[in-house]
Amino acid sequence: MKFSEIINPSQIILDLLATDRWVAIDALVNHLVAEKRIPEAQKDTVLQAVKNREKTMSTGIGFGIAIPHASTDAITQVTAVFARSSTGINFDSLDNQLVKLVVLFLVPAGQYQQHLKTLASISRFLNDRDFREKAEQAQTADEIYQLVVQREQ
Repeated sequence: MKFSEIINPSQIILDLLATDRWVAIDALVNHLVAEKRIPEAQKDTVLQAVKNREKTMSTGIGFGIAIPHASTDAITQVTAVFARSSTGINFDSLDNQLVKLVVLFLVPAGQYQQHLKTLASISRFLNDRDFREKAEQAQTADEIYQLVVQREQ
């Protein structure tokens, strides 16, 4: 599954206003609810799943990147939200650096292969220095989405 298939410009936040990972996760899940990617009735279930995963080990992987994620029965298809922070978010990252780019993704429970493939796909994007730099400079959500599409070609 391509990254461009699980996000669209409406699932890209240009300036996430959060100072720590817990506030960031709340904002990202709320955005997915607002975009009707998560049913409102399942918001708390999803939040709990993502936060439980985050408590086991920070998903701040270094280089200003975080990829919070979870498997949950609350959804039926893989979904994600991409966010950028101009000030940085304390994610208790492995390198102790503030996070500037975050992708939160969710996979239906029991889809372990899909979970791993999605994580690998997102990691490839965010580990690409050129992509990160262009995403940080982009002026619009559509511009970031086009970077994703171009990178996949």
